[in-house]
Amino acid sequence: ANTFKVKTNANMPGTAGTPLTLYTCPGSTTTIVLGLLLCNNDTSQRTVDVKIESDTNDTETNETVFITKDTPVPATSSLEIMAGNKIILNAGDIIKVACSVADKVSVIMSYMEIT
Repeated sequence: ANTFKVKTNANMPGTAGTPLTLYTCPGSTTTIVLGLLLCNNDTSQRTVDVKIESDTNDTETNETVFITKDTPVPATSSLEIMAGNKIILNAGDIIKVACSVADKVSVIMSYMEIT
């Protein structure tokens, strides 16, 4: 089955510079990330990191990688970092978000789970 979903978090991360899990791809599932929107809730520019941590049981050669790193998001503005691209997640892969200041970025991720 193909199921379209959305995952949101209003205030990420809980601690400045410490990545917080936004989404973990469930077992026996492949996920296609369709869109990822970051919104700076602060009155000052902030930098954001988004990374994929590969499942430690992955039998392929996937490693932890950044989708974006130290990316500036202007005050009270949004940034779409997918720009029409797609990212495939395998079961157990995790998307994490970090920000230079705690609780200052909202995130919306649109995706499709294939089970």
